[in-house]
Amino acid sequence: MKEVKGGVCAPLGFQATGIHCGIRKNKTKKDLSLIVSDVMCHAASTYTLNKVKGAPIVVTKQHLLNGEAKAIICNSGNANTCNPNGEDIANQVCELCADALNIKADDIIVASTGVIGQPLDITPFQTHMDKLVSSLNNNGSEAACEGIMTTDTVKKEYAVEFELSGQTCHIGAIAKGSGMIHPNMTTMLAFVTTDVAISKEMLNTVIQEVVADTFNMVSVDGDTSTNDMLSVMANGLAKNNIIIDKDADYEVFKEALMYICICLSKGIAKDGEGATKLLTCTVSHACSVQDAKTVAKSVITSSLFKAAMFGKDANWGRILCAIGYCDASYDVDKIEVHLASQAGQILVCQNGRGYPFDEDEALKVLSEDEIDVLINLHDGSHHATAWGCDLTYDYVKINGDYRT
Repeated sequence: MKEVKGGVCAPLGFQATGIHCGIRKNKTKKDLSLIVSDVMCHAASTYTLNKVKGAPIVVTKQHLLNGEAKAIICNSGNANTCNPNGEDIANQVCELCADALNIKADDIIVASTGVIGQPLDITPFQTHMDKLVSSLNNNGSEAACEGIMTTDTVKKEYAVEFELSGQTCHIGAIAKGSGMIHPNMTTMLAFVTTDVAISKEMLNTVIQEVVADTFNMVSVDGDTSTNDMLSVMANGLAKNNIIIDKDADYEVFKEALMYICICLSKGIAKDGEGATKLLTCTVSHACSVQDAKTVAKSVITSSLFKAAMFGKDANWGRILCAIGYCDASYDVDKIEVHLASQAGQILVCQNGRGYPFDEDEALKVLSEDEIDVLINLHDGSHHATAWGCDLTYDYVKINGDYRT
């Protein structure tokens, strides 16, 4: 497996684009994106667990009942959530797009991201759909990525190449997410394309497995979005032997998809609103995978711990505190904690008690922009990793006037 360029256009048979259609006031910001496959795809999605859901999620769920799709359309600047006519608007967007592409509206995945509770006018879609479709091209992944961004400061775009049954295959992806990010399919959107031939059942299975260990292990601020969605379209043009069960090819495909989703997850965490540091918490030797995940997520979501990392303060007590209030099995008297970065590694807690360390050395370690929190529970053989970011002054500034 190797990284390649092209994003969602790296797999055979995909085109993409992104334009400004007028949803966002800033005319320099793209706000409407489209990804299209040359042929019908097997498709699957995972969605937010927030009970308040964006209208596009309701529509997309209906469209994917048959496990097929040919296009993804997504706007930014307006979440189309909590609107009385939200589903009508989402359906109209699909119908406009379908007419321009000469496909069925039911074969379109629709998504929105942005401000919640603001009316979404259909006019920008009506007046710009032809322009959107006519701008589709084989190098349009970057533009599509820009079109789904809100408070993101960097593009999240990756692609990999690998081999299945002697055929060269690809997975490409774009994602957005910076704030309102918390485990549960965390305002996170991810769109994945692949030319791999895989059954509908196996595609749905693999994304559930991968999301559980990637996107659901990310937290920026503890708020689970209303519009989170990860959608995958597989068009089979690589002509590998179709994956119909959990065989060796399935594991290779899963490994490649896992790699892509880890890259996107880390990118989202590092680009957290106002963030200056990517925080990676790895829990080892837990009694179960669930215990390891629970501990890792508890630490990564602790506001006090996140604030300490912003302040470069090796306040390991906040880590123990976050472990202590989570619902997991462990022996406090066995817990060991290291803090690490490119500048080195320090032991700060052993056997659930403080371990003497050099504050100047700790400052060096925590001055880097990527910090690892290594927790050894000494209680089993399972492990898990979660990703987050520090909590800064700028997070409050960004969200203090997000709507206005």
